[in-house]
Amino acid sequence: MSEELSANTPPAPNFRAARFLTSAARLEQSPEDHGWEVAFAGRSNAGKSSAINSLTGNGKLAKTSRTPGRTQLINYFELSAQQRLVDLPGYGFAKVPLAVKKAWTKELERYLSHRQSLRGLVLLMDVRHPLQEFDQQMLNWAMAAGMPVHILLTKADKLKKGPANNSLLAVRKALKDSGELVSVQLFSSLKHTGLKELEQVLYNWLTDTSVYDDGEENEET
Repeated sequence: MSEELSANTPPAPNFRAARFLTSAARLEQSPEDHGWEVAFAGRSNAGKSSAINSLTGNGKLAKTSRTPGRTQLINYFELSAQQRLVDLPGYGFAKVPLAVKKAWTKELERYLSHRQSLRGLVLLMDVRHPLQEFDQQMLNWAMAAGMPVHILLTKADKLKKGPANNSLLAVRKALKDSGELVSVQLFSSLKHTGLKELEQVLYNWLTDTSVYDDGEENEET
């Protein structure tokens, strides 16, 4: 490993050290595009903020709301100077004005397509209603960008073990053609089910130095 790569290798992410960094209404208002970033996306009320709070052990870090569609900003949370978690606006809620839907659809697509520090997408779906139209749209964007996706089937505590596992198997079967780019797990913010599995995925993404390896290979050729 070169000295430059060693200097740029990120630390192991400390999720408990997460702090609010900034909010952005548009991509241009985001923090400087460097380091490692993982975004959380999903339909409104899918449990994005609750998942982030469960992960970080801070129930007040990401604001939750009983009113779906309330979050209309990209919220950045800093783990270290090089690592961030990102809470994307909820999408697909019928009562949000059409103009707002269109604007945020555009911003989400721009974020996924142009954010160089984005290393992976955590896509949250209610285990009782997975793979809705907007979930498929997010998957299509990610696949087009070659972006790895980890699906959290949230609110797993709402189902008994058998039905929850059946939903998990059904989603895996539906996405089998996606190969290694997509992984799926059950998750419950209330009971912290699946937390360790999520932490391992994020650890891999937030310490991935392949971006530097690719750059070095290009310089040598």
